[in-house]
Amino acid sequence: MSKNEEELYLVDGSGFIFRAYFAMAYSGRGEMTNPEGTPVSAVYGFTQMLMKLLNDYHAPYIAVIFDPKGGSFRNNLYEDYKANRDAPPEDLIPQFPLVRDATRAFDIPALELEGYEADDLIAAYAKAAKEQGKKVVIVSSDKDLMQLVGDNVRMLDPMKNKWISEPEVMEKFGVAPNKVVDVQSLAGDSVDNIPGVPGIGIKTAAQLINEYGSLDELLERANEIKQPKRREKLIEHADNARLSRELVKLDENAPLPVSLDELKTHDPDKPELMAFLQKHAFNSIIKRLGGETVSKPSAKADKPAIDLSAPNFPPINDNKYTLINDEKTLTQWVENIYKNGSVCIDTETTSLTPAKAELVGISLCYEPGKAAYIPLGHKSAQADLLGESQGTDIKQLSTHTALNILKPMLEDESIIKIAHNMKYDWQIFAKNDVHLKACDDTLLMSYVLDGSSHSHSMDNLSKLHLDHATIKYEDVAGKGVKQVTFDQVDIEKALDYAAEDADITYRLWHILKPRLLAEHMLSVYENIERPLIPIIAQMELEGAKLDRSVLMNMSQDFASRLAELEKEIYALADTQFNIGSPKQIGEILFDQMGLEGGKKTKSGQWSTDVKALEDLASQGHEIVSKILDWRALSKLKSTYTDALQEQINPQTGRVHTSYHMTGTSTGRLSSSDPNLQNIPIRSEDGRKIREAFVAKEGHTLLSVDYSQVELRLAAEVAGVEALKQAFKDGTDIHSLTASQVFGTDIDKVSPELRRQAKAVNFGIIYGISGWGLAKQLGTDPGSANDFIKRYLEKFSEIKDYMEETKEFAKENGFVRTLYGRKCYVPNINAKIPGQRAGAERAAINAPLQGTAADIMKIAMAKIPPAIEKECLSAKMLLQVHDELIFEVPTDELEQTTTLVKNIMENAFQNVCGVKISVPLEVEAGHAHSWAQAH
Repeated sequence: MSKNEEELYLVDGSGFIFRAYFAMAYSGRGEMTNPEGTPVSAVYGFTQMLMKLLNDYHAPYIAVIFDPKGGSFRNNLYEDYKANRDAPPEDLIPQFPLVRDATRAFDIPALELEGYEADDLIAAYAKAAKEQGKKVVIVSSDKDLMQLVGDNVRMLDPMKNKWISEPEVMEKFGVAPNKVVDVQSLAGDSVDNIPGVPGIGIKTAAQLINEYGSLDELLERANEIKQPKRREKLIEHADNARLSRELVKLDENAPLPVSLDELKTHDPDKPELMAFLQKHAFNSIIKRLGGETVSKPSAKADKPAIDLSAPNFPPINDNKYTLINDEKTLTQWVENIYKNGSVCIDTETTSLTPAKAELVGISLCYEPGKAAYIPLGHKSAQADLLGESQGTDIKQLSTHTALNILKPMLEDESIIKIAHNMKYDWQIFAKNDVHLKACDDTLLMSYVLDGSSHSHSMDNLSKLHLDHATIKYEDVAGKGVKQVTFDQVDIEKALDYAAEDADITYRLWHILKPRLLAEHMLSVYENIERPLIPIIAQMELEGAKLDRSVLMNMSQDFASRLAELEKEIYALADTQFNIGSPKQIGEILFDQMGLEGGKKTKSGQWSTDVKALEDLASQGHEIVSKILDWRALSKLKSTYTDALQEQINPQTGRVHTSYHMTGTSTGRLSSSDPNLQNIPIRSEDGRKIREAFVAKEGHTLLSVDYSQVELRLAAEVAGVEALKQAFKDGTDIHSLTASQVFGTDIDKVSPELRRQAKAVNFGIIYGISGWGLAKQLGTDPGSANDFIKRYLEKFSEIKDYMEETKEFAKENGFVRTLYGRKCYVPNINAKIPGQRAGAERAAINAPLQGTAADIMKIAMAKIPPAIEKECLSAKMLLQVHDELIFEVPTDELEQTTTLVKNIMENAFQNVCGVKISVPLEVEAGHAHSWAQAH
C-alpha cells in the first residue's frame, strides 16, 4: 500500500500489453476469445495485472500511458527508427483498443498523444509531478525509462515485484541515471534501430562517459582516445552518436493531455466495470468481484485466473508425489491439466536410444509440487497386470489403458506440453501412436538464452536456478555393471525420481520462458528452435538405409591395405612394433631412427600427434607418411566401415543417428551414434563411405546443398558492396577476389591465382593467420601475410567487421548471429596470447557459421510441412553442415527438388525481422547413393 498520499503511478501501458500477452501465452491456457469471437487473452491478462497493481499499492494518483498509432517525432529525425521491429502478432492487434477500454472501465485515465511515444508522456508527467512535490512510480521494466530514475522517481517491475532505483540503474548501465542517455547514444540499440557508434557496447560506453563526463566532452576530445580503432569510430560516427541522443532522450516537455489533478484515483463505477467484464466473459474475475457470470460458447475463456507475478514455488523437498495406478485417478489428473492449460511430461524407458527404447512409465506435473508418476512396465509388478497378486507389489495400468486416457490431451493443441529434451519424449510417444502437439522444451530455452556458457542438463539447471540437487539415475538404478534398466527399478523409488524430474522441469519452464521475452530471445526460440523438435525427432526415427555389403567390402579392402602398409612400415623401421601406440612410434622414429625435429610432451614422451607427424612428413621421411596413411585408414575402418555395420537397426535395416540440438556454440546441429558430421570428405577413401548410404527400392537420394553460404553471409554482415554485387550478378567470387587483390582483369585470372584467392576468401572468414594460409598455399608466411594485407585493403569492410566483432566479444563474452542468437566465446579475454587469438578467430567466424546454422534450421522446419501440403512422399533423412539428404520416390523427384530448392533459397527471409540482400543459392544432385548424389 502506498505510504505517500501524493504519489503518482505512471503505468507503461504498451509494455503492459505485451507482457500480458506473452504471460498468457506462457500460461498454457490457449487462445481466449469473447462471445463475439474476438481474441482477448492479452486483455484478460492486462486486466488481471491492473487489478493486482491497484490491490497491492492503492495508488493515490494513476494513469496508464499508451503509444499512439503511427510514428513519433523521432521518425522525422531518422527514417529508419524502429524500422526493423517485428509486426505485432496478428491476434494481438484487435486487442489494442480493448485494453484502453479495460483501463477506462476501472475509471483510470488511458492517455496517449499523437506524435509522442508513451515514454515521452511518462517523462512529462514525472517532471510535472516532481514540480508539485509528488513522488513518482513508473510501472515498467523498460530500460529506456531508467533515465528518469532519481530521488523522487523509481520504477516498479510488476512481473518480478522488483523496485528499480539508482543502484539498479548503475548495475545495468554502469553510470548514474542522468548519464544513461549518453551511454545509450554511444551503444545504440539494435531493437529500436538506433545507430550509435559501431563497436561500442554498454560497458565501453560507460567507461568512456565516466572518464570524460559527458557525450559532448567525449566527442570533442575523441582525438585523445588511445585505442586507434575506437578513436576512428568515435570521430567518424560522432554525428550518429548525437542523432542517437535525440532518439534516446525522452521529451519531458511534451504537452500533458490532462492535468495532474485529473489523475487522482477513484473507485471504479461497478456497473460500468461489470458491463466490460461481462461483455468479454471474464467470468473468473467477475466471480471474485461478486458479479453475475455470463455463458460463453468456448470453455477456454472460463479457466481459473493465473498468477502473473514472480514464481513463488513451494519447497521441493516437502513434496509428496502421487502414484497413479488406476483409471479414475489418471482421469482426474487429466481434468486438472485441462483446467491449468499446461503440463510437464517425462517418459521413463529401457534405453536412451529411442529406436530401441520401451516405455516403462510417464510422469506428469501441472503445478509446482503437483507431480505424479504412472508406472506401466515395471517387471516387479508384471503379475498384477495379469490379475495375479504378488503380495506387496504395486498395481500398474497397462500402457494401452493409460495412453487411451492421455492421448486426447497430449494431442490437444490448446494444452502446452513441456519437457526437458522434448525430442526424446516426442519419439517415445510417436512409437506408441501418440503425436504430441504444442510442445515446449526447457533444454532448448536454456540453450537459446545462455548458449555454451554452461551445461543445460536438468541436474545442472536445477542447481543453477533452483539451488536443488536432484535425485540421480544411479541413486535408483545403481552404478556400473550393477546398474539395471528402469523397468527393474522399484516403483516407490521410481515415483520419487520420475515425479521430481517433471516437477523440476515445470519450475524451470516458469523461470526460463519469461526470460526469452525479457532478453529479446523469444524470436530465436519460437522461429528457429522450437519448430525443429518434431522435424528432427521424425528424421531420427526414419533413419537412413545402409548397404551392409558395401561396408563389408570396404572393411575387407581397408584391412588388406592396412596389412600391406604395416609390412612397408616394418621394413622401413627394420623392426615390428605397435603402429597404434604413440609411445612406440616416438621411440622408433626418434630413439631408434634418430629423426630430427622431435619434441617431448610434459610426460617425457615424444610428441607424435598429427601436427608433429605432418611436419616430419613434409621433410620427406617416407615412414612418417606411411604411418599417417595407416592412421587415417585405420580410423576409417574402425569408426565407420566396421562400426556402421553394428549400428544398423535389425528391425528397420537402417541407421538412426542422434542429432544434438544444443551441442555447439554456434547453433549448428551435431550428431552421434554415428557421427555423420565428421565423415571425411577430403580423401577418396573417406568419400567412399557415403556410397553405403543408399535409397530404398523405388526411391532416389536427393542431396541439396547451400553454395558458399558463409562467404555470402560475410559479404552481407560486413556490408562489402563489391562482393554483394558479385553474388547478385553470379560472378565467380574467387576470380573477382583475385582480380581485386592481384590487380588483374577478371578474365585474365589464372587458375593458380584463383586458387590462392579461394584460400584467402575461405581463410578470412575463419580468421586465418599468415602461417596457416602459407601452409595451405605452400608458400612462405611473408607472402601469405602480404596476400591477407592486400585483401583487407581492397575489402576494408571485412577488416572493420573483424575488429568490431572482436571488440564486441571482449566486452560481452559473446557475439550474435543476424537472427540474434548468442554465440559465447570463452577465452576472448584470456591472458595467454594463443588462447586469446584462437578465441578471436572463433568470434569472427561465429556470426557467419551461426547465421548459416539458423538459416538451415529455418529451412528444415518448413520443408516437411510443405512436402506434406503438396501431397508428396519424400522424407528428410540427414542434415550435414550445409547439406540436406532426402529419400524421394523416383517419380516425384523433379517436383520435390523444385520445392526444396525454393524453400532453402527463400525461407530465411523476414524471420525474426531479418532481411538478407545477398542471394543464397543451393545445388541439387540425385542418385542411388549419397556419394553419387553429392
